[in-house]
Amino acid sequence: DSASNGFSFKGIKDYLDCYRSGKLTPSQVAKNIIAVLEDCDKSTPPLRAIVQWDQEQIMLMAEASTVRYRNKCTLSYLDGIPVCLKEEFKVVPYHHRVGTVYLGSEPEAEDATVAKKLREAGAIIIGVSNMHELGTGTTGCNPNRYHKIPRNPYKPNHFTGGSSSGSAAAVAAGLCPVAIGTDGGGSVRIPASFCGVVGLKGTFGRISCHGSLPLSYSTVSVGPICTSVADAAIVYSILAEPDPLYPYGLNQPKATLSDMCAPDLKGLKLGVDWTFFKVPDAVCALPVLYSAVEHLQSLGASVVEVSLPEMEEVRVAHVICILSEMRDFLQPDFNKYFQEMNLETRANLALASQFTALDYITANRQRTRSMRFLQEIFTSVNCILTPAVACTAPRIYESDLLTGSSDLSFTARSMRFMQLGNFTGIPALVVPIGYSTAGLPVSFQVMAKWWDEAVLLRIGLKLEQFRYQTKKPSIYYDILA
Repeated sequence: DSASNGFSFKGIKDYLDCYRSGKLTPSQVAKNIIAVLEDCDKSTPPLRAIVQWDQEQIMLMAEASTVRYRNKCTLSYLDGIPVCLKEEFKVVPYHHRVGTVYLGSEPEAEDATVAKKLREAGAIIIGVSNMHELGTGTTGCNPNRYHKIPRNPYKPNHFTGGSSSGSAAAVAAGLCPVAIGTDGGGSVRIPASFCGVVGLKGTFGRISCHGSLPLSYSTVSVGPICTSVADAAIVYSILAEPDPLYPYGLNQPKATLSDMCAPDLKGLKLGVDWTFFKVPDAVCALPVLYSAVEHLQSLGASVVEVSLPEMEEVRVAHVICILSEMRDFLQPDFNKYFQEMNLETRANLALASQFTALDYITANRQRTRSMRFLQEIFTSVNCILTPAVACTAPRIYESDLLTGSSDLSFTARSMRFMQLGNFTGIPALVVPIGYSTAGLPVSFQVMAKWWDEAVLLRIGLKLEQFRYQTKKPSIYYDILA
């Protein structure tokens, strides 16, 4: 619970306070959400955060939750909480389109594991959120007829980031305090950073990917996008556990939130590679990043200089791994549905077809090396701090609305600090810490060793206190008002 100056996003606690005090019921909240969903797609430009929703489904879940609150038998902290899931997940009864026009011709009959868990926790699934087609980019630009381009709630003429674009936009615009995304190259953390909200990428295998399209099986992790670190911790604690249907996470240690609420950061060693703070991009040189590190030091943490070796090799090897795996999985689609794909998707998959088996094997040898380097680094530090994204959300141009956008230099820049986490499977958290001179959000990233999400959340809570003010997005709906 934190005192806020001026505007603050409505989070899980605000919803629970309303329900427990009787000020609002989940059914009343659901009616407000339905009105907002109708409104935000009629606005100019349309928000396009949620691309499929069903009034009847929303009301059914809300009414069941209302009864549970009346009978004082709620299922979890997520009971009655509005959530959305990226269209990459199967969610009954929506179409599993994954950002395309050709997939998911029939409504889904079976939920992905995370959707099932959210239902069991009593959450109200308000629909599925927009995404970059097949997760092949980091802007969120998806000009096809089912999706259109989601708008950044802070500046509607700017991109949200991708590929979990609609998830971040929905949370930042107040449609729901919780959204679920997938992250193979920053796809949770980039849009969370661009939209000024919190994004957590779990350790590889920590949260089940069963029921999402397996675009890149060795780099993708699932994680929540939320309005606060505390909310991310709640969602993480509910979703993080082994799933018999998802073999990669079967032998994971139990997820804990140990010491998350410790009053200070005494005893923690924060690894910083200062070369990351000196990139030529103006946004990254912001003094706010250095001040954030000093803030963590003032709470008792010590800063240890580390050197992250072979980062250029990591960058190239990650691209080879993720694109080769996507190209392999999408080979039949590329042959059969080429004409129905966005131009950018075609270009990226065509590029991916140029990698050889030798490239892929060499890239995976680099992965082994990088994991060994990290094991060594984590013997002397608890986490690694970096900027989140090396730039702020880019502008949307008229041509993007019609034909999409392809800017490989932007893709590389936006993924620069993201790839290490995906490539080696370590968990990472992004927390907004301020704004650029243009008023666009700027975020900070914390990475920790495998399965140690608890330390990320502990540091994240303290990073949140650093941001002295939260600016209200220009598109914001207060569902509880």
